[in-house]
Amino acid sequence: MSTVKSTLPDSTLKVVGEALQGALVDLVDLSLVAKQTHWNVIGPRFRSVHLQLDEVVTTARTHSDTVAERSAALGVPPDGRAGTVAATTGIHTVAEGWQRDTDAVRTLVDALGAVIVRMRERLDEVGPVDSVSEDVLIQITKDLEKHHWMFQAENAS
Repeated sequence: MSTVKSTLPDSTLKVVGEALQGALVDLVDLSLVAKQTHWNVIGPRFRSVHLQLDEVVTTARTHSDTVAERSAALGVPPDGRAGTVAATTGIHTVAEGWQRDTDAVRTLVDALGAVIVRMRERLDEVGPVDSVSEDVLIQITKDLEKHHWMFQAENAS
């Protein structure tokens, strides 16, 4: 079987491959966390939070596909299997059962915050060695920070 080969040097490919794999895992898990919360949110702000959660799911799924395809284009097979995601995610487990709207918002603020911190660490690693992958991570971080802001505003006092 032939494999896809990148023009990047092996040392660069290692850094970029690890960053993309980590981003993929976090995005897959973020989409699962947001969807689980979406299904179980209750409370007076149900509808607005419910719809906002689906926006996060769409963002995470779109970006996870972009990350996986970038990884594949570089010859690094992406791994979005459930076991890999569960073992390496940076997001805490979601509470079981119904979630009050305020708790659902807090869940997303925490999940988005965790992913954003890790994305920014990846940007620091990838930026000096691959500006193309850096650009992918910048776009993801920008979109996640927008969602983070909006969810924080939901619980602002």
